[in-house]
Amino acid sequence: MKIKEVRGFLFALVVSMILQGCLYSKVQRPLDTDFENTTLGTKIGVSEATSILWLFAWGDAGTKAAADNGGITTIKHADAKSTIILFGLYAHVETVVYGD
Repeated sequence: MKIKEVRGFLFALVVSMILQGCLYSKVQRPLDTDFENTTLGTKIGVSEATSILWLFAWGDAGTKAAADNGGITTIKHADAKSTIILFGLYAHVETVVYGD
């Protein structure tokens, strides 16, 4: 492989990593790291926060807010959801907790 080809490949790799999901991204991921004995419980609580134009933001997407919203006193698992449009021009994040 020639140096020019390697540079081109590395440039394409870096650009694709930086611009991945730059127009629209919707992702859900767990906030837990121990999945061996995960149980979800009987209740679900959700909290959320939103940002627009990088200027305005509101909401509380914290774990405690989600637990309070679901009437949960013992959290057994948590997920994070995010929707991002146009480099964060609009962003919405949610925390979902499961428990009893």
